[in-house]
Amino acid sequence: MLVGGTGSHVGKSWMTAAICRWLRRRGLRVAPFKAQNMSNNSFPCRAGGEIGRAQVVQAEACGLEPSPDMNPILLKPNADNGSQVVLDGKVWKNLKAREYYEHFDFLLGRVLDAFERLAHEYDFIVIEGAGSIAELNLRRTDLVNLGLAKLLQAPTLLVADIDRGGVFAAVYGTLALIQPEEAKLVRSFAVNRFRGDPALFHDGRRILEDKASRPCLGVFPYVDDLHIDEEDGVALDYLVPAPREGPSIAILKFPRVSNLTDFQLLRWADWIDRANDSSYEIVILPGTKNSVADLAWMRSRGLDEWVRRQHDAGALVLGICGGYQILGERIDDPFAVESGDESVEGLGLLPVTTVLEREKITQVVEGSTPGGVRFPAYEIHMGKTTRPAGSSPFAFVEGRGEGLRAGRCWGTYLHGVLENAAVIEELFGVKLPPVADKDSRYDRLADWFEEAADTKLFEELYL
Repeated sequence: MLVGGTGSHVGKSWMTAAICRWLRRRGLRVAPFKAQNMSNNSFPCRAGGEIGRAQVVQAEACGLEPSPDMNPILLKPNADNGSQVVLDGKVWKNLKAREYYEHFDFLLGRVLDAFERLAHEYDFIVIEGAGSIAELNLRRTDLVNLGLAKLLQAPTLLVADIDRGGVFAAVYGTLALIQPEEAKLVRSFAVNRFRGDPALFHDGRRILEDKASRPCLGVFPYVDDLHIDEEDGVALDYLVPAPREGPSIAILKFPRVSNLTDFQLLRWADWIDRANDSSYEIVILPGTKNSVADLAWMRSRGLDEWVRRQHDAGALVLGICGGYQILGERIDDPFAVESGDESVEGLGLLPVTTVLEREKITQVVEGSTPGGVRFPAYEIHMGKTTRPAGSSPFAFVEGRGEGLRAGRCWGTYLHGVLENAAVIEELFGVKLPPVADKDSRYDRLADWFEEAADTKLFEELYL
């Protein structure tokens, strides 16, 4: 089946993960699939390669190790009109949008190959679409929504978000815009993120079913106390800072920010995209898909000097991955991986230099802090950073020092280090309240689906 949407950020990833977990609890061998994902939130598979974070969540909900077959094409935006194309888990090319669509036939073949490998291994595949299923300008080159569903004859669930308003136009308009042979695949629709008593939407549901000429699978409630890993930077646009639980923290909101999941425990932090007059105890430079470009962005807004002023005033400055590279003395790009410049000067807060290389490092590791706290982590980066001999490492991986601590400026390539409450307590001196483990969160997702969905209708339409 395909889980499609009336637009972006309507809850397709969430719904897909919920269905995956629900089906798994029913005893099915189920796997997720998204033909093409656009996100800088990626994760390395243990067997090699990287995929979008949403498919990692869905794989975990299925009780599976993530694999590149679950997300054969990952587009990682690294310029205003271009992306690094990760194909079957490995970097393939850097392409502009027009160039990408010139490879449609080849890419569709790779998508179908990946799907077939999964279909031979599992009983049921839950496919996640992208954006809206009614992107008319992309119909000819659609390999992720109804274009793919037609080839696979996959029955489709249409998800709409009532919380943003306009749900009647979203559902009816979407169905009115797609072609008749596509519309036949859309078996039902779901009204997502309803606040309050769903019984109050009884008349609305009836009207929608009449206009849509198909049944509503369910009116699904808005949930604000259940968190799963976010797929992309769009989540920042909807972020409401939580009450402060620890030291004042600023995180730079890079245009090409990556791996937002690093900061899901730091919900009170301020995400900033311009210099301000506030003083912070901790300033974090997160990962970025293009360190050189986002360093230039910092300079254009005076954020380079702002970070230095915060550091001079006593703030701890931490750089993760691309942020680590930016804090160094120099970034060399001899192969034009990120820019046409061979070398750019960094902020100079760490005595390190970085060389961007053609081959990407993607690996899952286990680290430990100087205080002995062990934590899972992962690396995804194009560069190698050289630090001075005898310097203090940020952490340890397999007995070797990783990253650097130089006074009140630290740098590391380890994504995921701040997803561990014990590490945050050691680094920042704040004890966070306990967080539910992932398995129990996925079970809550399945409960959410089962309580709101007409499960008998689901079985009739999709199983």
